[in-house]
Amino acid sequence: MSSPAPLTAIPRLTTARLLLRELRMTDFDAYAANLADPAATKLMGGLRDRRAAWRAFAAQTGAWFLNGGGWWAVVEPREGGAIVGTVGAFFRETDAAQVELGWSLFPAHWGRGFATEAAAAALRYAFEAHDAPRVIAHIAAGNVASIAVSKHLGMKYEADVDFHGEPIGRYAITREMSCLPRF
Repeated sequence: MSSPAPLTAIPRLTTARLLLRELRMTDFDAYAANLADPAATKLMGGLRDRRAAWRAFAAQTGAWFLNGGGWWAVVEPREGGAIVGTVGAFFRETDAAQVELGWSLFPAHWGRGFATEAAAAALRYAFEAHDAPRVIAHIAAGNVASIAVSKHLGMKYEADVDFHGEPIGRYAITREMSCLPRF
């Protein structure tokens, strides 16, 4: 895989039901409310106040322009184009050679398959745009829903790894293992 290159525009992806697009200022209130929701953040490091939510929101957008990976707003057009969560194909500062997936759907939209559909599009993007031979996701052991999403994508549990001082499961998929469902 070549070294990640910055982008000058955030790519848009579509699936049968969703649009993955750039985060916008009009998305921020819903994003911040999600990070202040105990149910939504229980397995994602806990609650964040509005200031911390802003830093994450801005960083997720800015990463595209630093190294060509970042986070999208997940929008369900039939619901009036409102953001229903976020999904990312991004690079960590500690490992700029490996694409990582992440997803977070707002609780009102859980159980509808949106996370799997959005994550499949992000995974396909990681393989195609970055020529990634392997893509990973970090998932807390108790996050049954995200583990199910990773399994639907074909990801396999590798090991528990140190994640900012805490153990977390690392799931991975290689290009050769991938046979992503089309949405």
